[in-house]
Amino acid sequence: MYRNLSKYGLLFLFLALSGLIFLLRNIHTVENWNCHTISALYQLQSRIQASFIQGNLPTFHSNHTFCAHLGQKPSPEDELEERYLLDSIAWPGLPPRSTPNSLRQTSDPLHSLFAILPTKEGREWHVGDELEALVQMHDFQGRPKHYGGDFLLARLHSPELGAGVAGKVVDHRNGFYSALFPLLWVGIARVEITLVHSSEAVAVLQRLREERPDRVFFKSLFRLGFLSETTLCNMCLSPDQQPLCNYTDLYTGEPWYCYKPKMLSCDTRINHAKGGYLKHLITNKEALLFQSDVNIKVHIHPSGPDKINVLPQKENPEEESSSVKPELMKAAASGYYYKDTWRPLGELTMRRFNQSYGVSQCLKNKVINMYGDSTVRQWFEYLIAVVPGLKEFNLHSPKNVGPFMAVDTTHNILVRYRCHGPPIRFSTVMSSELRYVSNELDGLSGGPNTVVVLSIWAHFSTFPVGVYIRRLRHIRRALVRLMDRAPGTLVVIRSANLQALDQEVSLYNSDWFSLQLDEVLRAMFKGLNVLVVDAWQMSLAHHLPHALHPPPVIVKNMIDMLLSYVCPEKKRSQT
Repeated sequence: MYRNLSKYGLLFLFLALSGLIFLLRNIHTVENWNCHTISALYQLQSRIQASFIQGNLPTFHSNHTFCAHLGQKPSPEDELEERYLLDSIAWPGLPPRSTPNSLRQTSDPLHSLFAILPTKEGREWHVGDELEALVQMHDFQGRPKHYGGDFLLARLHSPELGAGVAGKVVDHRNGFYSALFPLLWVGIARVEITLVHSSEAVAVLQRLREERPDRVFFKSLFRLGFLSETTLCNMCLSPDQQPLCNYTDLYTGEPWYCYKPKMLSCDTRINHAKGGYLKHLITNKEALLFQSDVNIKVHIHPSGPDKINVLPQKENPEEESSSVKPELMKAAASGYYYKDTWRPLGELTMRRFNQSYGVSQCLKNKVINMYGDSTVRQWFEYLIAVVPGLKEFNLHSPKNVGPFMAVDTTHNILVRYRCHGPPIRFSTVMSSELRYVSNELDGLSGGPNTVVVLSIWAHFSTFPVGVYIRRLRHIRRALVRLMDRAPGTLVVIRSANLQALDQEVSLYNSDWFSLQLDEVLRAMFKGLNVLVVDAWQMSLAHHLPHALHPPPVIVKNMIDMLLSYVCPEKKRSQT
């Protein structure tokens, strides 16, 4: 009986609200109604909607069924570039008919081993040589694996010296892997090999990325007067379930859709927010592939010594003093730590900005524009914390969302931060503040006193890589236009970084997703006059645990590198 009364109550509420809408649209005197009554109705309606949105998520079949046509049609050149980029990050798949029947047949870090290979001269290494460690993967039964595809990380480090460098992993696709390291300091150097995901787990991640880009879902609030509705939003939505509101960007063609509210129009949209994460995406059998301390970020043991003693560089080093095969030479390290300080390899001379005065002098008369996700917002927060004269201007922006602005009137410094456009997983962003980075870049005058900092990667991990390529292509074109009209503009890109993983995080933000995006990022901006802060290697080479927002010591090194780009060390004139 009470259940029937509840149903009639909901029906009565719906009819009452419908009548109020009619009155609002036709009677101006309704504005004088008691505001307390309206507030109570609004709160009641919001609670009712919140109880329904989680239970009415759309069934997502595959992005190819209704998302392939979204966005502007790419040119033949764009299609060719995309195919090249996707081929360049292609990951070894599981061999045909080799799908394991149980966890026992998948990669096990505890049964796997690595060994340091000797040089031609024996076991003697010098600065300037390259070290190779050979990894052999085994399954949980101790049997050797005969195919590749495992996601491994390699690091050479010395806790005593506060030193570390990222290694390069080469997959031989037969269960063996080579980890290559440049030898850059004198003293002890220890090899560390980590299994991030087994090849079988990577296959699951690949499938999720292509088939379930809806596993993070979004929502928007629509409001007219006291009436409001919340609907689901995403880059791809099925038009078969209900009508769509099309918020595709007019300039870039970047698609974004929300389900149309049942009683309100599309132009009453108020905000954008992360709705949540879909659950139960994998089977119980697949879940065994994602176990903390079992097969997610677990160290592989050495079969012998895991460290070497590096001697000073030879006076007349031979061209090939290492045993490493020529095709595997040159581990691509962008820098290394020594005494917890990053030392880039290349032309840049790293400066140390240990005093706020030095930072202020470097940024004097500069406008710093930061665009992207929370990892570059962390840089904004660092600068206003270490520079006393840099005061944040109150824009009444939501905490951790922005936009933010800080000003140092004494040194004429302006620092701004704005998040990139959707998909953005922040709590709530007002619709009026959703801006695409390429459009923001087109609004900059630029010039020698303008610095642009970009960090765009973390919120794209749940989408097919083609979505990320399209976004970066628009940004690249905007940067070319900016540099054409203002050649002195300095552009710095912050790469992706490693983070802590468990089963849940792996399915949405795995380092494997980040690695693939990072490789695309570097390839797309190669040859363009932009500078890179290699957050990937800076987080991999350091001894502290991985974190989405790296600890202060790593951020400090990143900021020092950024400032070294802004204020390069002056070369002494020859006399």
